[in-house]
Amino acid sequence: MSAPVLEDSAPTVAPDVESDRAGSAQLHPLLDQPGLNMACLDRTLTIQEATQEFFRQFGNSAAGLCGRTFCDLVHPSVHQPLLRQFAGLVEGRRDRFATEVIAVGAGGDAFTVPLTAVAVQSGTPELSSILVMMSARREAADPEVASSRKKILSEIDARILEGIAAGVSTVPLAARLYLSRQGVEYHVTCLLRKLRVPNRAALVSRAYSMGVLKVGIWPPKVVQDFIK
Repeated sequence: MSAPVLEDSAPTVAPDVESDRAGSAQLHPLLDQPGLNMACLDRTLTIQEATQEFFRQFGNSAAGLCGRTFCDLVHPSVHQPLLRQFAGLVEGRRDRFATEVIAVGAGGDAFTVPLTAVAVQSGTPELSSILVMMSARREAADPEVASSRKKILSEIDARILEGIAAGVSTVPLAARLYLSRQGVEYHVTCLLRKLRVPNRAALVSRAYSMGVLKVGIWPPKVVQDFIK
């Protein structure tokens, strides 16, 4: 990929953020480098500034991204593991991490992209900011993942999916949800059809791959974004 001209890659700050920062901290010097796909976050993971390449990646402007939390730009399925990694930086337990994330562009298109986050300190042990660097390489995510931000489950479907993922069999699941055995089986059949899978094991696997079930949580929990 050819690097954009320097003035095109200069970091941009939303007007309201810029006025708040006037006369205080300067932009991070790394953000002055051409061709970088990078953003600077504060301790709350709010985007403070970024390069034009970063804005292009998400199809948005400085005014549209600065002041928003970084988690707004990634798929709900990666929120929990990503927040745990960022917590390690904020709490001083690590100084960087690298991972792959499912990001979401302005048009709702999901794509997988490598990400590196680095803690920045300004002469004190306390973290002052976090630099997030993303590769220009991006791979299209599974179409089901791209569309799975829609509210595709009813409340009862979500509870049944959580029970299946936890290994609860039909009879105790029916008792827990005040349903008949046939009622549970009906909802399971609907879930199999909705996620286009042949059995319960594939249903759970598919739900995790789509980000419907939270990663690293026990007992299993459906991401609220997918519940009607």
